[in-house]
Amino acid sequence: MSKNSEFLCYIPNDVKAGHRGDSAVENHNSLDTLTSHARALEAHGWKGALIGTGWGRPDTFTVAASLAARTTTFEPLIAIRPGYWRPANFASAAATLDHLTDGRVRINIVSGKDNLPAYGDSEGDQAHRYARTKEFMRLVRRLWTEENVTSAGENFRVAESTVVPRIQVRGDRRHPKFYFGGASEAAERVAATEADVQLFWGEPLEGVRERIARLKALSRELDRDLPPLEFGLRITTLVRDTTERAWTDAEAKVAEMARNKGTGWHDHQRALAVGQQRLLDLHERGDVLDDNLYTAPGKFGGGGAGTTWLVGSAEDVARSLRKYQDLGITHFVLSDTPYLSEIKRQGDQLLPLLRG
Repeated sequence: MSKNSEFLCYIPNDVKAGHRGDSAVENHNSLDTLTSHARALEAHGWKGALIGTGWGRPDTFTVAASLAARTTTFEPLIAIRPGYWRPANFASAAATLDHLTDGRVRINIVSGKDNLPAYGDSEGDQAHRYARTKEFMRLVRRLWTEENVTSAGENFRVAESTVVPRIQVRGDRRHPKFYFGGASEAAERVAATEADVQLFWGEPLEGVRERIARLKALSRELDRDLPPLEFGLRITTLVRDTTERAWTDAEAKVAEMARNKGTGWHDHQRALAVGQQRLLDLHERGDVLDDNLYTAPGKFGGGGAGTTWLVGSAEDVARSLRKYQDLGITHFVLSDTPYLSEIKRQGDQLLPLLRG
């Protein structure tokens, strides 16, 4: 795999124990427990981790800042929502954390539906939602790279705004990267012009190939004025010592999901979201697609990255991930449960094969 590929994991950030089959232990979401995950990521070859967001979960930015303070190389991919944050407030907070961590901040912009009234937000239809997201991303990037910014958009206004501390340019990194998801036409138009990295869920290779081609064409059509869009994959990777053991464990997990109706798994299952619906529909084509893309979890409540799994030995899963890399994927956000033991197992067994 390309030496330019980056490998992140996932930190659940949930007040409820047992997230997606994780060990339901006491103090599962304490700072000490989450720090143990972040330090294990550092020790076992990972770049950092995505930290999830959503009303009813601990504030993601606070968790990320706390973990960054207790680590030295761990890079949090901080999921945030326009509307929960205003652009200047967010630009300042992120610039401060980036300064304090020597450039370890990454941002995942989330535009999916949430419990907006609970935190005083409101938004219109899909077109308005993504127009607001586009304006948010463009304005935050300006605040990071320009001084005395004045902007009067449809949703946000600032006048003579200079964020301090200033983002330090580090090689070709001018500011924290914006990761972005979404498969609707509106979402793809935002990604094509504003995102740094487009994240895909675990679709079959052909679907990812088509979406990369479409996003590249959109970037040209919409006159993208940023560096070329990069691409990432967010997926569950179930790795065991042998292929047989992996499939035995995967089928046992799905059987348990079926028994408890997906309890603890479907926190991201939003059937109305285009990308999620694409994943949920995959099992109609078969329980296993490509070589080892397991779609059965989607029948029983798996949502988001838990909808499809790459299953097999470390060699099997590495072989499949290389095929995504051949399509142009350079950012990988992988995970399985129990999170802590899988951080170690996959860091030791899978990542060396991907870097070889």
